[in-house]
Amino acid sequence: MTIRLLSNIYTHCPVNWNFAADLCLGRPKHRLYHDYTFRRPWDGVVTTGVPRRNRYNRCLVTGCSGGRANTTAATNTPTQTQSDGSDLPYTGSPTIVNVDDQGGKVTMRTQQARHAVHPIDTMGGPVEFPRVWAFQADDNAPSVPGPILRTTEGNAMEVTLDNTGGRRAHTIHFHGVRKTWKNDGVPTTTGIKIPPGEKHTYEIPANVPGTHFYHCHFQTHRHIDMGMYGIYRVDPEGYESADREYFMTIKDWDSRVPRKWAGETDFTYNSASRNPDVFTVNGKSTPRTLHPEKGSPIIVDEGDTVRVHLVNGGYMSHPMHIHNHRFQRVEKDGGTIPEAARHDMNTDILHGRISSSTRIRPISTSRSLVPASR
Repeated sequence: MTIRLLSNIYTHCPVNWNFAADLCLGRPKHRLYHDYTFRRPWDGVVTTGVPRRNRYNRCLVTGCSGGRANTTAATNTPTQTQSDGSDLPYTGSPTIVNVDDQGGKVTMRTQQARHAVHPIDTMGGPVEFPRVWAFQADDNAPSVPGPILRTTEGNAMEVTLDNTGGRRAHTIHFHGVRKTWKNDGVPTTTGIKIPPGEKHTYEIPANVPGTHFYHCHFQTHRHIDMGMYGIYRVDPEGYESADREYFMTIKDWDSRVPRKWAGETDFTYNSASRNPDVFTVNGKSTPRTLHPEKGSPIIVDEGDTVRVHLVNGGYMSHPMHIHNHRFQRVEKDGGTIPEAARHDMNTDILHGRISSSTRIRPISTSRSLVPASR
């Protein structure tokens, strides 16, 4: 296995160091390796070559690449100890589903699963949620966060929530778009919830371009905290793709919640007394997000323009910060920011359940790459 960790742009949340990332540039002559044996922190495999800076061990952010649409995500392989005593499947990585290519239709199944946040015994691991409630798009693997549903402005989606294998009621509520009341997915106003053993189809018009959020809206806080959330992307008409495109969902977790529903702890759920102790991007924590296959580090080529879609699916605010480079925010919560209002930034604050799209200007090596500040 060849692992490329090259010259880097480093990103992190200044408030919480669990959120961090490397944006890697494709310049092979600037490798940051020494020639000696080490144990890779993301999977425990003994290999040769080690990143020069220990800061790699803090890396977290991983993206779903827009260039790998409709590709089934790799399922995390648990250790034997993690597998014992449970027949639940493990979640995979969120899949990008181009709904337009499927005739505007997608089926979202509900699936109980186990979720390996950091599945090996390095750097405080393993960290696992013994039970999550996941969405599964069509025949792809169940995932937390859920699949990224992508369509184009002017189209519409038929989203069938298949709860035939479920054990409790669920709904799907889409943020951002204008829809009829009966398709809103909020049972307290529509009176529509999908009980175990039933299906329901929502008609969702793609009439507001942007990067949006969807989630289960039945016992909302609890079901989001169990993993029932994801990204809904509406590309505007005439959308110009960037050279590289990534989707990232940030989430803070109170690990007592998934352990409660696995019967491992006696805990009375109360959204006002949440105590977040696990922090993820696309469902993974450091160092799993560095894994070249089961994670997805953002690797780009010099000169690329990179578009990153960020959604905060949790409840805490997180200022996401990038080192040694600048970006411009081009969208926020389904609204395009006029060019006259855009400016270079190195920190974007994402509040709870907020979305943002940023564009990183073409990567240039003219700027010095300096060690990350601490």
